[in-house]
Amino acid sequence: MRASEAIRERRSIKRFTDRPVTREEVETLLAAATLAPNHRLTQPWRFYVLGPEARYAYGLALGERKARKLEDSDAARTMRETVAAEHRALPCMIAVAVVNNENPELRDEDYAAAMMAVQNIALAAVELGLGTHLKTGGVMSDSAARTAAGVRDDERIVAIVNVGVPADVPPPKKREPATAFTTWVP
Repeated sequence: MRASEAIRERRSIKRFTDRPVTREEVETLLAAATLAPNHRLTQPWRFYVLGPEARYAYGLALGERKARKLEDSDAARTMRETVAAEHRALPCMIAVAVVNNENPELRDEDYAAAMMAVQNIALAAVELGLGTHLKTGGVMSDSAARTAAGVRDDERIVAIVNVGVPADVPPPKKREPATAFTTWVP
């Protein structure tokens, strides 16, 4: 598959089949991730492949954050358990972290490199017949989520990548052409 095809075919997959993602497939995805450009060859990324119990614990942390918005205690409990069970059932979940750097310039460069690694994971997944769903947000800094993912104190989670065989593939979303965002500067 050509890179341009993988870019066009990549979608955010919300539902996966029950087929597990093999260790070999995960290793292929992570090998692609480490080929991402990274200024000064800092290789700032760290990958945590979460097993069922870690996925459940991460889901509990996310479910707790969602449950806080609910007034009904039974609904909140159901929310926590539902989100946790959904995460346990995922075929594969990879937490992508970056090593913290006190230097603002290096911190930005390392973050950019880690996100390029995430893109490589998503594109390599397409080639393998897998799909991904990238997740970011406030839960990344939640102490319970960090503990569930096993990240070290000197690292921060920048993305969660859910991986599996797509149960269905949504059609592409309409996007503006590149010309809408491009300025040619003489």
